Amino acid sequence: MPVSTFLQKATALQRKGPLAMFSGDLKLLMNQVKSDSTQLRSERLAAEATKRPAAFCPPAGGVKLSDKDIMKAMQAVPAAQRSRTSTKDALRVHMAARYPCKR
Repeated sequence: MPVSTFLQKATALQRKGPLAMFSGDLKLLMNQVKSDSTQLRSERLAAEATKRPAAFCPPAGGVKLSDKDIMKAMQAVPAAQRSRTSTKDALRVHMAARYPCKR
């Protein structure tokens, strides 16, 4: 999903307040982040297994991203690039900045 679409849906949900819980878009966005996170984890583990550098190195216990973390990652993408940047790429950049690998 492009970052622009994600932000558009997330902003609309924020405006709904507590009623957002009943929106299908909430589940859509949650599933998107879950799918992206799973793919990023698989990419990282594959890189480690083949002795290639990983994009990020989270602590051993794993990480939990809050809704604020996710929005921060998406909003960090420049507006001009949001329509052609995937949510997975935005999360990868966020995780690389937050959990850099020691090289």
